[in-house]
Amino acid sequence: MRRRDFIKVIAGSAITWPLTTHAQQDRVRRIGVLIALGEDDPQGQQQAQTLLQSLQELGWKRGTNLEVDLRWGGTNNERIQMMAKELVAEQPDVIQVTTTPATAAVLHETRTISVVFSIVSDPVGGGFVASLSHPGGNATGFINIESSMGGKWVELLKEIAPDVSRVTLLFDPATGPQVDYYRGPIEAAAQSLAITLKSAPVGDVAAIETEIAATAQERRAGLIVHPDIFTYTHRDLIVSLANRANLPAVYPFTVFTSAGGLLSYGVDLLDLQRRAAGYVDRILKGTKPEDLPVQLPTKFELAVNVKTAKTLGLAIPQSLIATADEVIQ
Repeated sequence: MRRRDFIKVIAGSAITWPLTTHAQQDRVRRIGVLIALGEDDPQGQQQAQTLLQSLQELGWKRGTNLEVDLRWGGTNNERIQMMAKELVAEQPDVIQVTTTPATAAVLHETRTISVVFSIVSDPVGGGFVASLSHPGGNATGFINIESSMGGKWVELLKEIAPDVSRVTLLFDPATGPQVDYYRGPIEAAAQSLAITLKSAPVGDVAAIETEIAATAQERRAGLIVHPDIFTYTHRDLIVSLANRANLPAVYPFTVFTSAGGLLSYGVDLLDLQRRAAGYVDRILKGTKPEDLPVQLPTKFELAVNVKTAKTLGLAIPQSLIATADEVIQ
């Protein structure tokens, strides 16, 4: 049976916002939202609430001018495809979707409904848009790729663990084909710091365990975890194995450091959701997706875990403490 989960933009909120001329129109607008994480995932909940809060701040309030149909992909491709099909069947005015697999699923179902994507790596290569500056179709949005981050991961690892001379790059080729965007800067940084780089593609838990165990056998080794759905889903396991193996590691998101990871540096995903709300607002007011260029990330987060550093016998440089957005004690 089809599951519909209409939610309030901000439940029970007493806040009122000035109504624009558009907001006073007769027809209540409807948006579909597909978050490619599980409903019980805290980051997924934050992504949804950030989008909805931002929409309310732009004047869109359910009960006045907006309905929201929210679906959860749960990082499972079959479920993602099913949720995409259901959302499109509802014929909303616009769909906001996160991640590359979920965007692909939505655009497989429709090339007419306006789509605003976020947390997508390569929308041109994926066939979502014709170009970043001129999308040319029914989709536009915000990407989470900034290739120079690859070099920054290597530099940060060397800064927090100066003895490291060998680094393993852990990634899933199925959910993280964007690894090629980072590979050049990673290799360049590794070469400049006299670090030997090893690529470690993984696709199941056994492969994660094998690669981390193999890396731990190397002298002066470290780990870089690539940002993709698979590594994100198994973040607790990856962090636990790395810490037990006494491996210094750099991760792509703060949720890894919150789970006990040593250090993370990456795109502020919630900022992408705030910006996505702005595009949803503009499309609801009449702008076409083809007239809205795909935008690059502008905010990044650096987090360090002091407790983990002590456990690994590492001293965090004061320069990192001073520049970190979050320091976990």
